Amino acid sequence: MAGIVVVFDFDKTIIEIDSDNWVVDELGATDLFNQLLPTMPWNSMMDRMMREVHAQGKTIEDIKEVLRRAPMHPRVVPAIKKAHALGCDLRIVSDANMFFIETILDHLGIKDCFTEINTNPSYVDDQGRLRISPYVDFHTSPHGCNLCPPNMCKGMIIERIQASIAKEGKKRMIYLGDGSGDFCPSLKLKEGDFMMPRKNYPVWDLICENRALLKAEIHEWANGAELERVLLELIDKISIQESNNSNLAQLLSVDCKFESIPMAGHEALPPPLRVHQ
Repeated sequence: MAGIVVVFDFDKTIIEIDSDNWVVDELGATDLFNQLLPTMPWNSMMDRMMREVHAQGKTIEDIKEVLRRAPMHPRVVPAIKKAHALGCDLRIVSDANMFFIETILDHLGIKDCFTEINTNPSYVDDQGRLRISPYVDFHTSPHGCNLCPPNMCKGMIIERIQASIAKEGKKRMIYLGDGSGDFCPSLKLKEGDFMMPRKNYPVWDLICENRALLKAEIHEWANGAELERVLLELIDKISIQESNNSNLAQLLSVDCKFESIPMAGHEALPPPLRVHQ
């Protein structure tokens, strides 16, 4: 459906784990990570950790190999492929980083299903070290949202997407996420949109506590099988609604002419009967 934009979080939504923690743990740097984490923001910490693992002799290929082993539910990739085949505009909004996400999507063969990936920038420098930067420079240009981490406000990204698709006509949005950072974008969704929070994860708890703040319909899911079922049901629901609206518009546009019985200007309606008490 060209009129449907599906926005996915990445960690614990498309894949089953947090990609940052997965890489740190698999490369044997957990203790150092836990030691340094209280001293700096998470995003800055990941850039520091990539420096540390590089100093320990870990290569970019080592990182890729770890990412290719990231666990995920077997129904998520088919769900993404089906939504793409149905013509939905699929996008990612994630607080991971571009290198991690693209490596995994390439491995799964679904990178081309997405028209846009919004995440923290990353690149491999001349020394072969992975560098990770914040989505916004919170030192010089803070986003000002107190619901989101300093490096990224997902709600602002959703507003930008909404503004861009508004130029293409009316479109409906489905948002899937699990973390507390997915609560802010859920507040930006409009009537007619759908929020798919992962049940019993932080965003689900926040939504349950603040249900009245959301305009979108809420449809929870607990695992990849439910993600696939609920997502495809919503796409089908929107498709049926759009088809019905289109048929109604065509019906109303038909120029129906009804024969009328002429009435002389001086003829008046008969007076009402009076009821005797």
